[in-house]
Amino acid sequence: MPPRLEALQRLGTINQTARLDGRIRGHKHEHLLNSLPVCLRPATNTPRVALLPLIQTANLSQRERKRKAKQDPYRWAQAQQRKNANLKRRGELQAERDALLGDPIWGHKTPFLESLETAAEPKTTTAPDGTTTTTETPRSHFLTDAEMNEVTQHAHALTKPVVGAISAQLGDAPGEAEAQTLHDRRHERAVEALHRITALQNGSRKDRYHFNVRRVVNEFGRHQTDGVVAPKPLPINPSTVEMPERAGPDTGSSEVQIAILTAKIRNLAEALSVNRGYKDIHNKRNLRLMLHKRQKLLRYMERKEKGSGRWTNMIEKLGLTPAMWKGQIELR
Repeated sequence: MPPRLEALQRLGTINQTARLDGRIRGHKHEHLLNSLPVCLRPATNTPRVALLPLIQTANLSQRERKRKAKQDPYRWAQAQQRKNANLKRRGELQAERDALLGDPIWGHKTPFLESLETAAEPKTTTAPDGTTTTTETPRSHFLTDAEMNEVTQHAHALTKPVVGAISAQLGDAPGEAEAQTLHDRRHERAVEALHRITALQNGSRKDRYHFNVRRVVNEFGRHQTDGVVAPKPLPINPSTVEMPERAGPDTGSSEVQIAILTAKIRNLAEALSVNRGYKDIHNKRNLRLMLHKRQKLLRYMERKEKGSGRWTNMIEKLGLTPAMWKGQIELR
């Protein structure tokens, strides 16, 4: 380690040393000058220098930055090329994510959903020889073909011409055959009119909706699926409280409500897609409300029934996609 040399305490020391040096030289005692300590080490307290004022410059705006970048056309073209490539890749990744999630309104097409759209069409069967026969005609007001036939037969019997007691004793009274023929002709016309009135194909959209609700209850109701689909696994500590037996058809379980909401959503979305429906703000809000209500029910079902047969059966038949219950639903 080099030897420590005493440092000058202040700049005035230099002046005192210079004056002392002049006196010594004046007295010609140069050997005293050589014995003075000389500091080769910087001073402990450095002299303070007045700080210059700071000059702050504002950040360049986006417009100014673009103007400066365009001064070099080659560099600007390279930046635009990189930007376009980045935007294209971001669009491709977003499209892939959207395709995996699916559509939050329509979902996937399934035979059951297609049958909801064609519920009003009569069911036909084709024989091996090529002849087509109508097996059942969907009817409004919850009527069936069997009930219609029973009612019309009863009405035919009640409205047939009454034969008097004297005419019955005399045999074939004059005009009785004509009256029976006229009655049969009027009855056929009444039955044809009744079939046309009650046919779902001639009904309103509301009638078709009620018919589809009845089909949904019969398809997803737990009074029908309890013995068909596999239930969820039992918990570790199952409850010992006996549940009361189900009374009537199941209309309130989560899967039935989700299926009914799906039918409503599809009908409303189809109505909004035609006839300047994009201006119908009121029904757009109703559509969003139904979508979020179905999302809540689906999240509840996912939490309670995921992995069970009820969840799988509902997802497959209704064509539901993850976009219907995951993330935020956005209408574009």
